[in-house]
Amino acid sequence: MDGDEVILVSACLLGLPTAYDGRGHPVAELIRLAAMGRVIPVCPEVAGGLGVPRPPAEIVGGSGGDVLDGRARVCTAAGEDVTEAYVRGAEVALSLVRRYDVRLAVMKARSPSCGPSGIYDGTHSRRLVPGEGVTVALLRRAGVSVISEEALSDLEQGPATAQRQGEAVACAPSGPSSPEPSLPAQGPGPRRSPSPAQPGSDPVPGT
Repeated sequence: MDGDEVILVSACLLGLPTAYDGRGHPVAELIRLAAMGRVIPVCPEVAGGLGVPRPPAEIVGGSGGDVLDGRARVCTAAGEDVTEAYVRGAEVALSLVRRYDVRLAVMKARSPSCGPSGIYDGTHSRRLVPGEGVTVALLRRAGVSVISEEALSDLEQGPATAQRQGEAVACAPSGPSSPEPSLPAQGPGPRRSPSPAQPGSDPVPGT
């Protein structure tokens, strides 16, 4: 990673309480970069209009790219369709990437928004499958490299993008709910960054 590049980071990885269960997942290295003004935080789900805490959701019928193309949905275990909020949040993240010329994002592993290389399978049974979150899919289509916090040592060479195709499906109640997923992706970075967001601030920059 270049010494002056700015990266997009899932807000929960900076310790902000934006995860589905109201927790943060602070990563010391990312917090250090934020203190240097090199991080743009975003929580796509909050930016898309969902609250904290919120019911965990999973992609049903495919991966993030399938959601963007209308072939898959994002649903809670109770069958609530939250697809529109996830797509809106992805668009917010994309607008930040364009505004600040971001080329690299570090996103929360296994999340239906932010997971870069693995997500839960839509059954709410904690079963991981290959795939990417909705925001990751949109960022990669825009040429952004994305990795997860679990691959910070690979900042200079992000994982390959994988896409899956599937049939359109509707949301339906599932079994017992389970924690929400998140994952990563990679890419180089830009020059200008706003101050890290604080809890309770505008969700567009990252809460």
